[in-house]
Amino acid sequence: MTNNFKEKLGQGGFGAVYKGKLSNGRLVAVKMLSVSKTNGEEFMNEVASISRTSHVNVVSLLGFCLRGRKRVLIYEFMSNGSLDKFIYKTRDETLSALSWDVIYKIARDIARGLEYLHKGCNTRIFHFDIKPHNILLDENFCAKIADFGLAKLCPRNESIVSLSDARGTMGYVAPEMWSKSFGRVSYKSDVYSYGMMLLEMVGGRKNINGEASNTSEIYFPHWAYTKLELDDDLRPDMEMSTEENEIAKRLAMVGLWCTQTFPNDRPTMSSVIDMLEGSMDSIQIPPKPLLSSPTRSPPEYSI
Repeated sequence: MTNNFKEKLGQGGFGAVYKGKLSNGRLVAVKMLSVSKTNGEEFMNEVASISRTSHVNVVSLLGFCLRGRKRVLIYEFMSNGSLDKFIYKTRDETLSALSWDVIYKIARDIARGLEYLHKGCNTRIFHFDIKPHNILLDENFCAKIADFGLAKLCPRNESIVSLSDARGTMGYVAPEMWSKSFGRVSYKSDVYSYGMMLLEMVGGRKNINGEASNTSEIYFPHWAYTKLELDDDLRPDMEMSTEENEIAKRLAMVGLWCTQTFPNDRPTMSSVIDMLEGSMDSIQIPPKPLLSSPTRSPPEYSI
């Protein structure tokens, strides 16, 4: 199927992904999972969660293989790869910059996919690893949520989950994931990760700035809030029209609401979609974020 693993599409903490072709000519992405210390838990998570989904903004699992210790997942092929390749200023110069209309469309696609996972399935699915690397783009830059290795399933009438271990990727992990003093772990943890990703899409850089001279510069929401408060350009490195500035400002405000420290202060994904699609005048200025970064303490748990 992969022509002896000829073309590698990517490498992550759980394994490598190769380009493949089915006998009918359909292109696929073949994910070969590494030998796991958790006895294949991430494989079972992925199959159990994604096999329950059917949504235009969630990547489709076409099949899987389990033979001995070999575990393989077969997905639809996404020709433009992952979002992280496009949004940072440090991206490969051979890749065209995304227009603000496309960035806005991608933000809305991801929001719709997450809303579906949280309330549209028979079983609620909490992803717990929303980040640009796990958002895939097809040939039309339609965004789809991928990589459910850390996902958690729970009944539709429950919104709080109990986790035996912290999970996620440093920089996107909600505060309550590593300290109960901030609140209970729930679908709002995905909302936080989504918000941090929105701020990255606006700012064009990673959310942790290791070269910053003080914590207020390191914690990305504080940087975004200061820009909005002073009415500074969110992207001084770019020439932007009035309409493009409006998109950037809208995404930044939604991102700041989503990254509120306490889960109860964050919107649901349904409310996020309303903010993205409604009038700018209806979006209230979010409260000022904390000046310290709660994301520098936990280790990185995934790709």
